Amino acid sequence: MTQELTSPSPAPQAAGPDGARGWWRDAVIYQVYVRSFADSDGDGIGDLRGVRDRLPHLKELGVDAVWLTPFYASPQADGGYDVADYRAVDPLFGTLADAGDLIRTAHDLGLRVIVDVVPNHTSDRHPWFQDPELARQRYVFRPGKGAHGELPPNDWESVFGGPAWTRTDRGDWYLHLFAPEQPDLDWERPEVHEEFAAILRFWLELGVDGFRVDVAHGMIKAPGLPDIGHGEQARLIGSQVLPFFDQDGVHAIHRTWRRLLDEHTGSSGREVIGVAEAWAPSVERLALYVRPDELHQAFNFQFLNTPWEVAALREVIDSSLAATVAVGAPTTWVLSNHDVVRHTTRLGGLARARAATLLMLALPGSAYLYQGEELGLPEVVDLPAEARQDPAFFRGRLGVDGSEAVGASGTSGQDGFRDGCRVPLPWSGELPPYGFGPGGSWLPQPVDWGRLSVAAQTGDPASTLELYRSALALRRRLPGLGDGEMAWQPAPAGVLALRRPGMLCAVNTLDRDVEVPVPGELLLASAPVAADGGSAVLPGDSCTWWAI
Repeated sequence: MTQELTSPSPAPQAAGPDGARGWWRDAVIYQVYVRSFADSDGDGIGDLRGVRDRLPHLKELGVDAVWLTPFYASPQADGGYDVADYRAVDPLFGTLADAGDLIRTAHDLGLRVIVDVVPNHTSDRHPWFQDPELARQRYVFRPGKGAHGELPPNDWESVFGGPAWTRTDRGDWYLHLFAPEQPDLDWERPEVHEEFAAILRFWLELGVDGFRVDVAHGMIKAPGLPDIGHGEQARLIGSQVLPFFDQDGVHAIHRTWRRLLDEHTGSSGREVIGVAEAWAPSVERLALYVRPDELHQAFNFQFLNTPWEVAALREVIDSSLAATVAVGAPTTWVLSNHDVVRHTTRLGGLARARAATLLMLALPGSAYLYQGEELGLPEVVDLPAEARQDPAFFRGRLGVDGSEAVGASGTSGQDGFRDGCRVPLPWSGELPPYGFGPGGSWLPQPVDWGRLSVAAQTGDPASTLELYRSALALRRRLPGLGDGEMAWQPAPAGVLALRRPGMLCAVNTLDRDVEVPVPGELLLASAPVAADGGSAVLPGDSCTWWAI
């Protein structure tokens, strides 16, 4: 039996403009990867009209808000995270009018809309970078080392692999922590601050309810841009402070943005939020991004990376709650997104994925869902090389000096296989593109995905889609879920049991059945539960919710 432990109670909750606690503290937010959600015009690429037309699916699913990945004008060197114009919609995805229509339709359905903002870097096609003089004023340029400046200014590597520097025709070098087409902005320049404040105000006036801040741990680099001293630096992200990530200076930027968001909330009466995509080496450093005068939420990637094992899960849940409670913020849980292997595959199968989702939705705070996880979609691991578009797939083959590295995925940078979680969704039918749109799909869909489509799973009580719908409906109905208190309960070895007001969540992390006393009325289970008298048998790799 495990020892009973009571987790810290949340600090007093921040109030919205009407005196109520912030909607974001309990929210379940659904990530839409726009190019893979729904295609309205038959070009094989998802677009804003496609998203708008499919919003009823999200309403029926039971989420509170939708987060849209970038749809701004972009050469698409990195799926839109290379922005050329932050105030324009790329024709690939529609028009600014389409964006306005989507926001209004979402609001009519009771859904809030969060959009991406990408402040660490722009596209190399951005007007600032296209002007040689402006570029050197607003991006990170340095002279090279060596007798003739022929060597990079330091040993930093791109997150995508290879060197983080590219030499220009003038002989100097510019920094790009991602692809060469994504030069890093110089946030020591006041013009950069002013421009992004104006960008935020532009989208707030159009009606968005918040911003997911891409690479919120970037922007500020250590003084002098010191060498790191060894390679494979991408492996260190999230495990230690690097001279180009998670520098303390980023927090001044977030405090400025929080004041801007609060001013808009006060003037509009509509509570708008900021969400940090921040990789930090500890939950304590992650919590710095959600202090009362900074952003509202920060993705908990430590939880995402936790193995399926009781002690590890308890440790990360306890430390996460303690860190965020200390600053008065909710914890923001996530299991999948457009940059990581889908948790159906990462955790070792659909049974564990379903159980992990019920555990996540039972925890205090907010949760993010990634499109397709409600269908139980696995990672697509057999995409042909000629179909791939992730720049990390190609950059990952480069060594620090820019030469070809040995091995299919190289020796540095991300693994380059993010396309596997970005394959377009199946909506209906037995053959590709499964209702994704009137044409094909920009990445090939597996031939057996018809059974996983929204249409195929709707109405099937055993389906993953109906499990998600039931869980989200219960989360809305049960007053003890969302933000609030939690306490661990005694449980057999291999079982994680936590109590929320009025309910108990029990997770069997073992691959075999475990018998437990019946704690109350069974509300929901990720796998069939056999109950006989006062005992119940929890299947291996399952999660159950009980009313108590």
